[in-house]
Parts: sequence; C-alpha cells; structure tokens
Amino acid sequence: MTGVVDFWFDPICPWSWQTSRWMLEVVRLRPVTPRWHVMSLAVLQDNPRLPRAYREMLLEARGPARVCAAARAEHGDEVLGRLYTALGTRFHERGLPQSREVVEDALREAGLPARLSDALSSRTYEEALLLSHKAAVALVGDEAGTPVLALEGPPGTGQAAFFGPVVTPVPRGEDAARLWDGVVLVASTPGFYEIKRSRT
Repeated sequence: MTGVVDFWFDPICPWSWQTSRWMLEVVRLRPVTPRWHVMSLAVLQDNPRLPRAYREMLLEARGPARVCAAARAEHGDEVLGRLYTALGTRFHERGLPQSREVVEDALREAGLPARLSDALSSRTYEEALLLSHKAAVALVGDEAGTPVLALEGPPGTGQAAFFGPVVTPVPRGEDAARLWDGVVLVASTPGFYEIKRSRT
C-alpha cells in the first residue's frame, strides 16, 4: 500500500515510542508517509474515581502532549514528527525527566521556539489537544490506548483504524516491512476488528 498512515501518539507512552520507531523503519522500505497526531493517555484515563495521587500524576503527564499540540497549532502538522523524535529520544532512550529544561532542549533540536514549553503548565492548548485526541477515539473507541494507526481500509470503506501494533523490540529491516505488510493485510480485510493476546 502507498499513501499516508495517520499515527496518534502520546509522547510519554513507551509503546507509542516503540511503534513509532518501527514506523520510521517502514518508511525506508515501503512507499508510506506517516502523518503524526497527538493524543493523551492522561485524557483517556481521566476518571474521578481514581486515587488522587494517580489523578495528579495524570494531570502532569498531559504537559508534553500539550506542548505537541501547541507546536502543531503554531507551526503546522509537519513539525510534529521531528518534535516527537526529539522528546522521545530524551524520555525513552536517555531516561530524562519530563521537565521544562528537557522539553526546551527538545524544542530547540526540533527547530521550534523554547517558549512552547509554557504549554507544560498552561491550559492554552488544552482544547487543541482534546480535539486531536477525540479524533483518535472516534476511530477506535475509548477502550484503546496509544498508539492509534489509521490507514486505507477495504475498498469503499475509507480508513481502517486500530490500537497498535504494540511491538518490542522494534523490528528492523525486512522484519519491519513484513509486519507492515501484515498490518495492511488485516486493515484491508472486510470485517476485521482485533488481534490481541495477554501481555507477559
């Protein structure tokens, strides 16, 4: 399949990160272009019945997603891929905290103004985050997590969307391409809904 795959990520989600690195490997081997979008596990899991400490942690976890929403709102869709890579490299590969200093450094690497880090604690771009998040949920439902992928579905049906694939370690080379071919196959199958197994 050629064309665009829509990819929703939460910058703090390790599963999104793994899948996104697989997606970049696929781009080298198949005529596919990812279109990046932000969503938030903190929004997905927002529930007043959760323990207060957990809810406070989720509130803080919205910050990096809001920074991505701010970057997209002010600088366009095309900046999200490089900002996500800059943030994810720091959070997931270098184990750095989701601090203002770390986020500002990632913004500079992505060629974006450091002032966008204001979105870590500001609600200015909360609505932009929610709109992007809701677009993913509208495709897969609120029982899914991140990442969410949407690609061409069976003829005449528009996009097929699903949570995942969740992969670790990241498939490389032809292993990555074969997994992509499998994703395309199930996405193009009328009536396909889900493949799942318990996590170890």
